[in-house]
Amino acid sequence: MHPRAQGCHSPPPPTLFSASHFSPRVAAPATVSPMAQQQTSPEEVVLGQEAGGTRVITLNRPRQLNGISDRVVYLLAQFLEKWEKDANAKLVIFKGAGRAFSAGGDLKMFYEGKSDDSCLEVVYRMYWLCYHIHTYKKTTVALVNGLVMGGGAAMVAPLTFGVVTEKTIFATPEASVGLHTDCSFSYIHSRLPGYLGEYLALTGARLNAKEMISAGLATHFVSSEKLEELEKRLLNLDTGDESAVRAVIEELSTDVPPDEDSILNKLSTINKCFSAETVEDIIKTFESEASIDGNQWITPVLKGLRRSSPTALKITLRSIREGRKQSLPECLKKEFRLTMNILRSVVNGDVYEGIRALSIDKDNAPKWNPTTLEEVKNEDIDRVFQPFSPEQELQVPSNDSNRWSGKYENTVYAKDSQ
Repeated sequence: MHPRAQGCHSPPPPTLFSASHFSPRVAAPATVSPMAQQQTSPEEVVLGQEAGGTRVITLNRPRQLNGISDRVVYLLAQFLEKWEKDANAKLVIFKGAGRAFSAGGDLKMFYEGKSDDSCLEVVYRMYWLCYHIHTYKKTTVALVNGLVMGGGAAMVAPLTFGVVTEKTIFATPEASVGLHTDCSFSYIHSRLPGYLGEYLALTGARLNAKEMISAGLATHFVSSEKLEELEKRLLNLDTGDESAVRAVIEELSTDVPPDEDSILNKLSTINKCFSAETVEDIIKTFESEASIDGNQWITPVLKGLRRSSPTALKITLRSIREGRKQSLPECLKKEFRLTMNILRSVVNGDVYEGIRALSIDKDNAPKWNPTTLEEVKNEDIDRVFQPFSPEQELQVPSNDSNRWSGKYENTVYAKDSQ
């Protein structure tokens, strides 16, 4: 992840040029189609391109695996609002430069903002943006050729079409660093088949492209060698008609059922274990299943589960369970509270210890507080879930007439920071 010199402070406005309207070698940034008019400096962290009725967003931090920073979120929102309001924009494509689509949130950014609320702005903007990605009014396509994790996956799963390749790897590993499954994933995961969502959120398990499609997290498989051709055809399409877009994708896509040993073929075991009421009961049941012949796959998963923050595991499970009964706005508001309370160390500083162990010192030996699930107090978990005052909540638009309202700069937080 990319260290930031000054934490999570306000980004400057984007520089726009006039326009008509999981370490292998890091690949060079994606090239711009000669047909497309580029709207930002080629060194910018998000590139916006226009070609006929198609718009292209390129996450452009390849050396940081396209980690999500404050400026990334700011520019994404700028482009998406502009294009949704542009009658000439019919189709929006998301892609990432280099070997990742996006590895999610910039962990070092959070670590460097630990002494104050300087990361509040990027968290607020990201969750507000998640609502607009889920409810976007134009047809959207994600071209996912590589790693896609956490907040990065929040720019894939809700889209009209998610195109994945043999290089795609998905995960939501937030609990392993003391966080919780966020960026709308308490909504997404709680709607996956059976209790797969709880499994993915608690274990941080990875899915390949075939599994993403089977689970409903992506729609089509296209081999990486055909991805450039697909993008060219989409750029030439000049329509947002879903049937037309689907037809273009399906000309190059392949049906790919999960492999025989895929986790998607072990849902009966996952449902039996991860439907349990508590994390302790989930682990206990999972341990029992591990002793059954043919369930050797469970042992390494259990090992990872036990290494995660006990507090984060409990917060994550409760959030996913609540998500099963919550609307998208309710999930995002809850996730905003959870993230801010975790970053503010309301209960403990596990998130900073987890980031230290993973990304700073890289000793992979976090010292959680408390160290066991049994020591986590229910009242502490309750505190993290407590609602904020109405003006401090995430301001999710209530209807289409004020759809792009609730921006950070119009909140009490922005006023307080002035």
